[in-house]
Amino acid sequence: MLPTATSYQDLRQRFAWEVPARYNMGVDVCDKWAAREPGRVALIHISGDGKPTEYSFGQLRVLSNRLANLLRDTGIQQGDRVAILLPQCPETAYGHIAAHKLGAISIPLFTLFGPEALEYRLGDSGAKCVITDRNGAERLALFRHKLPQLESIFCIDGACEGGLDLHAGLANCPEDFEPVDTAADDPALIIYTSGTTGQPKGALHAHRSLLGHLPGVEMSHDLFPQPGDRIWTPADWAWIGGLLDVLMPALHHGVTVVAHRFEKFSAEAAFQLMQDYGVRNTFLPPTALKMLRGVPEPEKRWSLQLRSVASGGESLGTELLDWGRRSLGVTINEFYGQTECNMVVSGCGVLEAPVPGAMGWPVPGHEVAIVDDAGNVLADGEQGNIAVRRPDPVMFLGYWNNPSATQAKFVNDWLLTGDVGYRCPDGRLCFVGRNDDVITSSGYRIGPGEIEDCLLRHPAVQLAAVVGKPDPVRTEIVKAFVVLKPAFEAGAEVEAELKDWVRSRLAAHEYPREIEFVDDLPMTTTGKVIRHELRKRSR
Repeated sequence: MLPTATSYQDLRQRFAWEVPARYNMGVDVCDKWAAREPGRVALIHISGDGKPTEYSFGQLRVLSNRLANLLRDTGIQQGDRVAILLPQCPETAYGHIAAHKLGAISIPLFTLFGPEALEYRLGDSGAKCVITDRNGAERLALFRHKLPQLESIFCIDGACEGGLDLHAGLANCPEDFEPVDTAADDPALIIYTSGTTGQPKGALHAHRSLLGHLPGVEMSHDLFPQPGDRIWTPADWAWIGGLLDVLMPALHHGVTVVAHRFEKFSAEAAFQLMQDYGVRNTFLPPTALKMLRGVPEPEKRWSLQLRSVASGGESLGTELLDWGRRSLGVTINEFYGQTECNMVVSGCGVLEAPVPGAMGWPVPGHEVAIVDDAGNVLADGEQGNIAVRRPDPVMFLGYWNNPSATQAKFVNDWLLTGDVGYRCPDGRLCFVGRNDDVITSSGYRIGPGEIEDCLLRHPAVQLAAVVGKPDPVRTEIVKAFVVLKPAFEAGAEVEAELKDWVRSRLAAHEYPREIEFVDDLPMTTTGKVIRHELRKRSR
């Protein structure tokens, strides 16, 4: 979508949106290429035992058509919600594609979510169907009786208790399917936010959201695609960073996606994978970059073919940028966005050298500014809200079933990201911090509200507050301040119990790695926890 240009200013001046009135994301990323080059490789899936399997666009078309027919035969109609609880695998890719062809709304769900996190998201969205594996089906069985709208569960590992055999069902379905004629503004996807205040909110995105992502993806990957490009990310496809920053844009451009997510990230294994599969482009969250940097002289141990590395989530310093040039052979491009409005700021090393501390420029097609709380644009150097003007193709339609939260996200026509920054005289934007309480840990954005709610359900907990504590490897760790009920005493046993309580109910990356037992919490006169005081104390 980006034009040919020799500088950022040239790129911005030449850019124009191309968003058709009628558009279907599933057709775009699959059927378009299947018609042109059915044998073109779409995915290389590397299983847990290291065995690679290639999937062509022609195969993706057949598989997604069969699945769309199967979903329709089980009662899924346009607008119904289909949840996908799977890691990086072919079924995840053609699961989303099939739902979109059908006009349904897909919901990516993280495989490390615990029962409470899954129950909330499935219940809130009213999902009628879940596509998962045997492990996921077993977890769903614990609370399925609480989800009256959940009609069917398909298991990719064969039939199991409460789960139908997905592949047996596909074998009995026709290869042809007439996709639903959707408008670009029709809903296609619900991605749940981190739940910074209270429970997570479902950000509802339209089919056009993929087109809205393209300029930012192309810019952060040094004018992607180029001949020979092949992309991989360790980020799970259940998050917007894996799904709409990597998988869908690559398929849109006909670029092969390497699909493999380590159960536990290993820097050495990541280097080996990128070498063995000729990865040319990768999105690496900051924590992954820091872990890679811990490997001595990787440029002497592996023969990498990287052309572009993109990273987002926090500012990269001079040391990390220098390491990237030295050890990866590329300039790492930073980008910025959030679940509701993603990939709106980016660097592009082939056009302009990065400035340490600056996120980059507003991506062509997006109007990003620093505004005050009333929506007035501030002068260069003044700190304020990082905001994006609507309408914008990448911007969400709103929060699912939550119009009041949607309204609160905007001031006039400015979407407030909740982050604070300032603008440099040359137009670059700098990130200062968050004015909410989101925690960035190992590349995940974690909201304290859901964790606090979980802790408060433990019989020993009177009060709980969660903050991020700086950590040299993970950026931040989750730290909980807990007030116990009078009948309970602080100690290692109850601390271990509380950690396991959260880990088993929410997700492994969300449990508090540190718990401090306190007699009381700092509160405002209206009873709100003063988290910045706790953050100060944790530092």
